[in-house]
Amino acid sequence: MRKLLSSLTVIGLLAAPLPLAAQDGGTDASDGGERSERSPRRALEVQPYIEAAQVISAELTPGDDVVTYTQIATGVDAGFGGRNSSGSVSLRYERRIGYGDANDVDTVSGIARASLALVPRALSFEIGGLASRTRIDGNGATSVGAFGNQDEATSQIYSVFGGPSFQTRQGPVELSGSYQAGYSRVESPNALVLAPGDDPVDIFDDSIVQNANVRAGIAPRTVLPVGLGLGAGWNRQDVGNLDQRVDNKYVRGDVTLPVSRTVALVGGVGYEDVTVSSRDAILDDAGNAVLGSDGRFLTDTSQPREIAFETDGLIWDVGVMWRPSNRTSLSATVGRRYGSTTYYGNLSYAPNPRTNVNVAVYDNLTTLGGQLNSNLGGLGTNFQAFRNPISGDLNGCVASDEGGNCALAGIGSLRSAVFRNRGVTGSVSRNLGRTTLGVGLGYDRRSYIAAAGTVFADIDGLTEENYWVSAYGNRQLDRRSGVNFGATATWFESGLDNSGDGFGYSANMSYYREIIDGLSGTAALGLDGISRDEVDNFAIISALLGLRYTF
Repeated sequence: MRKLLSSLTVIGLLAAPLPLAAQDGGTDASDGGERSERSPRRALEVQPYIEAAQVISAELTPGDDVVTYTQIATGVDAGFGGRNSSGSVSLRYERRIGYGDANDVDTVSGIARASLALVPRALSFEIGGLASRTRIDGNGATSVGAFGNQDEATSQIYSVFGGPSFQTRQGPVELSGSYQAGYSRVESPNALVLAPGDDPVDIFDDSIVQNANVRAGIAPRTVLPVGLGLGAGWNRQDVGNLDQRVDNKYVRGDVTLPVSRTVALVGGVGYEDVTVSSRDAILDDAGNAVLGSDGRFLTDTSQPREIAFETDGLIWDVGVMWRPSNRTSLSATVGRRYGSTTYYGNLSYAPNPRTNVNVAVYDNLTTLGGQLNSNLGGLGTNFQAFRNPISGDLNGCVASDEGGNCALAGIGSLRSAVFRNRGVTGSVSRNLGRTTLGVGLGYDRRSYIAAAGTVFADIDGLTEENYWVSAYGNRQLDRRSGVNFGATATWFESGLDNSGDGFGYSANMSYYREIIDGLSGTAALGLDGISRDEVDNFAIISALLGLRYTF
């Protein structure tokens, strides 16, 4: 635990400070919520705190247990911003002391993202980290929120990534490239709520993800009327469960044809080589897969690797780019990759400095670890984390000035198998000085890939779908008080087994008031639960009274 806290603290110091209330998205109430488009961001702000609270939770279904416990926590919210470097972090350690039947629990949660300029406008280092607690259902689906005394069915998720990127110019030729390595881990829950007759789900253990790419190109109307580029990339993902591996290499050329001042046609063609492989589980004398003490399959390393999916050959795509101003950009592309048709695109719209709209359509071949690292990489470096006031954990989304901001809301399932991932996400955030509002929503579809003759063979080609929505908001009532709100809902549909569909939800509201400088009191109320087709529903209501001292 000390090593983990030390590691996350290093990320925090690298990704340090930004204001808690406005985070560069608004202003103090004295200016009416307006700010200049060029107003300077505060160079450094760190807000460490300690907190103590009393919580009472009443189970509404399937039982009627009432538990109470004390929360003692310490954390830091921080951020920095400059011309070339910026970052944000929210880190918290909590000790829960239970009374009666309530369990004692230690929890670490945090999210961090930073971009550090090693050589201004030439060489930078990207870094990010995530630690969160989630509830795991019997079909592998996750849900966020307060869990009362159901900690045996919860697990910690950790993910970190980092690596250098460069961009330079040699005459008219622009050169760019990057390398990133990431590690993700899911602790095994002590128990999963299963439907009658269901087999335990093989929950993701850990993975190492590596990404590298390089590109050389010339812009349109410099040497030629069109822009040209040549690039190559490599993606490698190694999953601990059954030694699964994704190995993807490609090389491609692309062309950009301007058709007006704001519109350009783009296209590319290249070659790709993709292989997904794994090993089988150890089998006992009866031919049944052997489980380890953590409930995961034991890998038979004495047997050769089995190919689950492979393709190589021509890849291509064509699309359109629209950029009417530096506040609006749109790209939409259709093509062929991974042996089939693919679609992807992005929309970024910021009509003013206080409003951001982001939409992304994606299609990739990945794992849970790759998804977590990708979510972190897409998170902007300037954000404000919103936490569940009851559990202290992160809500589904953060308030971000740019990029995707819902790293937790769309996780979906924690199954370990490799999958083809298609979906769409969108988010809108609005900062009005005294008020911050935001909502994110998305759809994610996974088609699993597994080798014939292995313990995963039965899920090959089967799909899971996850619909989610997450909202947050806060309102500063006066100089010393305010209210916060957060809510997340997920609809999970699994085609892998007979465990049925699930609907998870979490909603909370809190009121805080500064008593003296640095010391504030909080009162909060929350409702959390999950509804399932095949097993009992779960719902709990919780209330909190607490004190926080901010240094």
